[in-house]
Amino acid sequence: MKITEVLMAEHLVFHNMFNYIEAKAPEVKTLGELKLMAGLVESLLKAHSDHEDELFIGPLEHCFEQIGQRDGFLKEHQEMDGTLQRVQEAKRVGEARELLLAAINHSRKHFHKEERIVFPMAERVLKSKTLTTLGQSWMDRRNTGPLP
Repeated sequence: MKITEVLMAEHLVFHNMFNYIEAKAPEVKTLGELKLMAGLVESLLKAHSDHEDELFIGPLEHCFEQIGQRDGFLKEHQEMDGTLQRVQEAKRVGEARELLLAAINHSRKHFHKEERIVFPMAERVLKSKTLTTLGQSWMDRRNTGPLP
C-alpha cells in the first residue's frame, strides 16, 4: 500500500472523529469531558503528524520550498497542537469548547489542504515504488507496538 493511500485512510478516520466532536461538543456540560476529547485528538494527531513528517514530508521538503509552503505546513501543525494544548489550560467550559472546535476546524482545513496539494504532489514527484516503500515503513512502525 502506498503512503498516500495509508495517510488518506487515516484522514478519513480523523474526518469522522471531527464530525463526531463537532456534533457532540455543544452538548458537553463539563470541562473534564472537553479536555478529554481534546487530549484524545491531540494524542492521535501527534502520532499521525510525527509519522507523516518523518516518512512523507521529508522526501517532499524540496517541493514545499519550491512552492513556498514549507514553513506554512509546519506552522499549521504547531497551531493545531497549540490550540489543543490551550484547551487543557482552559478554566471555563465555554472557553474549552470554543478552543476545541477551533482546533477541529483548523485541523480539518489542514487535512483538506494536504489532500488537495500534498498527496497529489507526492504521486507526481515520487516513484510508485518509493510511495509503496514509505507505506510499508508506516505499517512497520504501526505494528511495532503502542504509539508514544
